[in-house]
Formats: sequence, structure tokens, C-alpha cells
Amino acid sequence: MQSWPTPDVPELPGTARPLRLYDTAADEVRPTAPGATARIYVCGITPYDATHLGHAATYLAFDLVQRLWLDAGHAVHYVQNVTDIDDPLLERAAATGTGWSELAERETELYRQDMTALRVLPPADYVGVVESVEEIAEAVAKLLADDHAYRLESDIYARTPSNGRFGYESRYSREQMLTLFAERGGDPDRPGKHDPLDALLWRGRREGEPFWETAAGAGRPGWHIECSVIARNRLGMGIDVQGGGSDLRFPHHEHSAAHAEALTGEWPFARHYVHAGMIGLDGEKMSKSRGNLVFVSKLRGAGVDPMAIRLALLDGHYRADREWTGGRLPQAELRLAGWRAATAAPAGPDGMALLEHVRDRLADDLDTSGVLAAVDRWARLTVEQPGGATDPTAPELVGRMVDALLGVKL
Repeated sequence: MQSWPTPDVPELPGTARPLRLYDTAADEVRPTAPGATARIYVCGITPYDATHLGHAATYLAFDLVQRLWLDAGHAVHYVQNVTDIDDPLLERAAATGTGWSELAERETELYRQDMTALRVLPPADYVGVVESVEEIAEAVAKLLADDHAYRLESDIYARTPSNGRFGYESRYSREQMLTLFAERGGDPDRPGKHDPLDALLWRGRREGEPFWETAAGAGRPGWHIECSVIARNRLGMGIDVQGGGSDLRFPHHEHSAAHAEALTGEWPFARHYVHAGMIGLDGEKMSKSRGNLVFVSKLRGAGVDPMAIRLALLDGHYRADREWTGGRLPQAELRLAGWRAATAAPAGPDGMALLEHVRDRLADDLDTSGVLAAVDRWARLTVEQPGGATDPTAPELVGRMVDALLGVKL
């Protein structure tokens, strides 16, 4: 599947900092430790409504991860999937009288346009489920042959691992898992399952639904196995970061990890499990089911500068749930104008000192709030107290820094 264009990332002087991120499995902020090439997998969209601000906030968080690794001299191998066949997509297609593949293609292209406008670094491998059906089916057949899965009528389910590790990623109790499984696409009450938490690997052929003839039989992939296979086949095991929204902590990331570990006999699937917070509107999580979405494309269509959207979404810690309120965007537009005025000035306060501070803050679990406040102070001093602006290299350096590390083109 085609990705989107790569924006330029300026090089910066000085010394980068090792990135530390909160790991859900360890329940602490700890260093990432990639090799020469950092490996990251971020779960992608189901393309039936793209791209709302909750999506955008998540992908901006992991864009910062990439930028900090690049600043530290790592190459980055980034993989993202597209769930371009799934029940919600089929339901929306039926409701709108649109072909499911046409709907997926249209919304995926809109997502690409939004990511391009927001200057998000693209994945090296942007992989749809439809193009991956055969490799997913082969993995399902292997799990079945190795007794990590079983058939239930025409479907195939994974056995919930009994090795004592299931639950290590989310750290939820069984009771919490059962509740969330029912709320987030699972079927704990289906008769015949060996364990209520067993996850669907392969949905057997149903009348009126698309299907493929494969090594696993006629049907299509379940949700969690797609990410296991797409990630493992391109990044291997022990990837540096498995990322997504906090609603993927369970069941999606827990089962994805369990499937990959069962396939390979290796542990862990990822060395960091990193989750971004939810964006809310009027006190509720922004989601398709609630119908309270704010779309990036609609804001762009209304003439909003994508860099202001980006700044608005960076205003708050990536792990925190936060509200999209009426004042958030105007505040970001004022900030953007102020930064542009300051970086157009003939001189400013010490640019290297600001760069070192920004690196410190971002390396500490992506403290974007601290960064925005620091750049605001620098911009204010540049414009309001020009007598203290003695560094003629500062405006250009700060502009490059904001571009390279925050992805905001001034």
C-alpha cells in the first residue's frame, strides 16, 4: 500500500538525548534502547471515517518518537497497518450504499492527505490487511497446527495462553479484561469457546461477506492477529516500541503480543508498549460510535493552518486524556503567529540554550507542554525585549529546531 511523502527533517547542532518513554507493561518511564535502526509499529486506522483529532493526536505522539530517534542518529524502521477489511467497515459500507473496498480506498487516501498536511513522518511499510491475507492465514494455520488455536464451527480462535504471561502488557485483572473484551470487539459469551478471553483469529466465510480461500480456510482475518503478523514479518520480535491509543492497551495489544509470542516462542513482542491518551469533546471520548468527531480534513477545508492543528494537539501530555475545547485552536493559532514573528526577527536570546532545554524536555517522556512553554518564553523575549536578543543565529536555529523536533514548519 502506498504511504505518503516524507517531509524534510533539518539536522541540528549539539548532542541529542536518549529517549525515555512510559512503558505500560513496566508501569514506569524508562529508556528506549534501539540499535542503529530503531523499530516501531503503530496500529493504523480502520478506514471508514478518517481522520479525526483522536487519530491525529496519536500519530503525532509517535511522530515525535521518530523525530527524537532521528535526532539521536538512529535510522527508523516504522511500520503501520490499515485495517481495510473488518466488521465496522462493512457496516458503514452497507449503511451508505458504498462498496467496502471503495470506502476503504477513499478514506485511506483522505488519511494520507491529512498526515501529509500535518507533516507526520510516514511509515516505511504501510500495509493493508487485504494485501496481507495470505501471510496472516499462514500464521493462523501454524497456530492451529501447534495447538495454540482451535476451530469453533467455521471460525478459529487463539487459546488464551496459560504460561503465566498473558496480561503482562496491560496489567489488568481477569475481571477487568473480561469487561473490556466485551466492550471492545470481543465475544466472551460465545458458546463453545474454551476460555471467554480467547480471541478470534479467523472469521470463517459468511454469506454476503468478502472472503478469501487460504491455508486457514475460506474467510478473513480477525483483528489482533493482523498486527502480530504485519509487525513480526517486517520488524521481527523485540521491537523497540509498539504504539497506539490507550483504548488498544486491551484487548488489542495484549492479544497481538500473545499471538506473536506463540508463533515464535520468543518473548517479548515489544520492549516498550506506549499508549497515547484520548481526545474528548464535551466531556466524552471522541469516537465514531458517539458521533462527536472533529475531522482534520474539515478543519483544513475551513482554512485552518495544519501547523496550528498540530500545535493544538501537542498542547498537553501525550498520555493524558484531554478536551478539544473552543479555545484550544485559537490559542494555537496565536502561538503559531508569535513563533513565526519571533523566528523572523534579526536576533533572539540564546538559541543553543533553548535547544538543549527542549531536548531535555522531549527526552523525558515527550514533555511537549514544557517545550511549548519554553519556546513561548523565548518568542516573547525576542519580540517584546529586543534589547536582550543578542544572538543573531537564534531565530534561524529555533525555526529549524521547531521543525525537526516538533514537526511544525514556521
